[in-house]
Amino acid sequence: MTATAVAPRFSIVAIDLFERDVKLRMPFRFGVVTLTESPQAFARVRIRLEDGREATGAAAELLAPKWFDKNPALSNEDNFDQLRLALSLAKEAYLAGGANTAFGHNRAHYLAQIEAGAARGLNSLVACYGPALIDRAVLDALCRACGVSFYEAVQSNLPGLTVFEGLALAQFAAGLKPARTIAARHTVGLVDPITDADNTSPVNDGLPETLEQVVETYWHRYFKLKVGGNVAADLERLSAIASVIDRIGPPYYASLDGNEQYEDVDGVAELWAKMKATPRLARMVESIIFIEQPIKRQNAFARSVEKLSAEKPVIIDESDDSLDAFPRAKELGYRGVSSKTCKGLYKSLINRARCAAWGDGFMMSGEDLTIQPGLAIQQDLALVSLLGLTHVERNGHHYVNGMASLPEKEQAAFLAAHPDLYERSHGAVRVAIKDGMLGIGSLACKGFASEAMPDWDSMRRMR
Repeated sequence: MTATAVAPRFSIVAIDLFERDVKLRMPFRFGVVTLTESPQAFARVRIRLEDGREATGAAAELLAPKWFDKNPALSNEDNFDQLRLALSLAKEAYLAGGANTAFGHNRAHYLAQIEAGAARGLNSLVACYGPALIDRAVLDALCRACGVSFYEAVQSNLPGLTVFEGLALAQFAAGLKPARTIAARHTVGLVDPITDADNTSPVNDGLPETLEQVVETYWHRYFKLKVGGNVAADLERLSAIASVIDRIGPPYYASLDGNEQYEDVDGVAELWAKMKATPRLARMVESIIFIEQPIKRQNAFARSVEKLSAEKPVIIDESDDSLDAFPRAKELGYRGVSSKTCKGLYKSLINRARCAAWGDGFMMSGEDLTIQPGLAIQQDLALVSLLGLTHVERNGHHYVNGMASLPEKEQAAFLAAHPDLYERSHGAVRVAIKDGMLGIGSLACKGFASEAMPDWDSMRRMR
């Protein structure tokens, strides 16, 4: 199928939603929440092409609390129910949508989904979670029906990408080329122990716990450093982190993630100025590659960040709640946007095409939301690799004990299908990171980056 061929139209005839619980081996603090457990959502979708062929595809994503909606009045369970509602609304719409292309299904429901979510009290970021998961399962099914990989599907425009805001998406996609490896950018959460002396409640499961142990085990050269909105406390913690990662032979690279913890650009600018003035942070300052969503979303677009972006690119993450968010951010001096599968694979494609069209100075980063091994991590890795990203935040493998809680047959299936990405160690199948790199060559398989499927019988139906 060439980039100019007619993309197949199909109907979505079944959508099943499942869950399984994920328990963290150590707490992960980001923004206003310390996460210790969370459900993971799964979508299984069956499509029927106009020639009568049928195929089934799947996708997975964590139901993460206090990221999509950070209203302190809502409990974690309230946040989970918001995301379940977003999936329910999307399921109803996609099943009633008739025949369309894969991209056509997304475009047909985009605005209606946001409006339906708003009517039920969901912000746009929450509402778009539903289509984000279902779109991936739909594309997986289409790839399987046509016997092609995700890479081949996008490059040949199997989804039916159209011209969007003057961007020739199909032409852009045709030139994309995935890699066989990608660097893992290690997250240092706000309560992560830095040294052994900081580790007051050790897990003692044989896996790395402190930042020191992580560096010694995985040999990362990319890091994501969480900051908490208090300049003095952030400087002290960053200095502790620097005392460890500065031991790495040059170069290393790091991003700063504010998770909306600063009220305005002045607070972030103060942090950056004091970082530059702190001798202990000299190498870290030189190594920062971008600053991610430091300002609360309600204030993020209130003022220009041009001056700060001129020093280090400032990008949006939580503010990326709609397809017009990145262009609006651009006008205020932001120089990048994150790719997250929970925000939608087509949004990532569109925003990456925008970066290419806008030229040098605009960037896309690959970010994680405690993505778990299996479908979730594989589809995310395939997406960011195809988009040309050379490193991606990975944290699920650090905070969760791999596939330890999954049925043995499911673990074995994923390990057999993707031996470059996984290994068996410490009693379970888990992501293999060697010299800071992930092997992803096996993701160029038929379907959306997975030869294996999860054990559906081990899950519960989503209520």
